[in-house]
Amino acid sequence: MLDYIVSLLSDPAAWVALVTLIAMELVLGIDNLIFISILTNKLPEEQRSFARRLGIGMAVVLRIGLLFTIAIIVGLTAPVFTAFGHGFSWRDLILIAGGLFLVWKATKEIHHHVDPAPTNDVFEQKGTVSLGIAAAIGQILVLDLVFSVDSIITAVGMTEHVPIMVVAVLVTVTAMLLAADPLANFINRNPTVVMLALSFLLMIGMTLVAEGFGAHVPKGYIYTAMAFSAGVELLNMFVRRKQASGGAAH
Repeated sequence: MLDYIVSLLSDPAAWVALVTLIAMELVLGIDNLIFISILTNKLPEEQRSFARRLGIGMAVVLRIGLLFTIAIIVGLTAPVFTAFGHGFSWRDLILIAGGLFLVWKATKEIHHHVDPAPTNDVFEQKGTVSLGIAAAIGQILVLDLVFSVDSIITAVGMTEHVPIMVVAVLVTVTAMLLAADPLANFINRNPTVVMLALSFLLMIGMTLVAEGFGAHVPKGYIYTAMAFSAGVELLNMFVRRKQASGGAAH
């Protein structure tokens, strides 16, 4: 085992694969982090930071556990049935289910932000209480399972070395832990950013569903659109702050 690790450390290709995987995991982690931030901001303030760390911590245990079942994960790409001329694998079904969940969740949150005092409707049952920490952690894990399966299958195509995948996951989760509170607080302080983030989740959910049905959507298009929208929103925030400071001066 030690010789295997030493050979990886001395292999330039292994380092290239590690850096590439870390970059990929960081990009994919943005989706998780936005979802976690919005979800935990619905908890009482004193529980938010704990819930973020617990959710991310449990997620890394789940993801590393999945890494050691790579043979099973890769087997999920084999078609199990055919419908509408497309062979559906377990991976496709997981992506469709996760995408629909994300679409439902984002739509529900947009509904509540547009109508802060909604009546009982399709989104709520009578007597519903505020989100609990257990429900928040459960939903975080559901989405992380979906993203984990997709990212691990992608990672297998880039490297066959499990230690490289584990290191990439640990680096990504460390970055997520450091960014979780600042991002969540930033989203919470800026209502328009909340709507933008929910729109991102809606778009990501639809992309997952499309990929589950066999329509490949290049990730670069998705994240370029997200970066452009975020840049426009930052300009809007700068203009609003400038106008507010100008009004205060008068």
